[in-house]
Amino acid sequence: MSVIDDMRVRLAALDPISVEIIDDSARHAGHAGAAGGGGHFRPAIVSPRFAGCRTMERHRLVYDALAPLMKREIHALSITATTPAGQ
Repeated sequence: MSVIDDMRVRLAALDPISVEIIDDSARHAGHAGAAGGGGHFRPAIVSPRFAGCRTMERHRLVYDALAPLMKREIHALSITATTPAGQ
């Protein structure tokens, strides 16, 4: 399973309406953090679970869902987390 596929499976815990993940790893080649093999990803998640949450709380939910991958497969995330209402 690819890292992106694994991320999608883990993010399913957030009951998303949509999940888009862009792999930006190639743009960070040579970056010191990329030397460990972890990728740079831009997940965009739309979920009703984010309603009433502040940005930091939304990001924490995403980081918690992806925690097992943060040790090796993921080096950095640039998260967009919105509700179905676009908030």
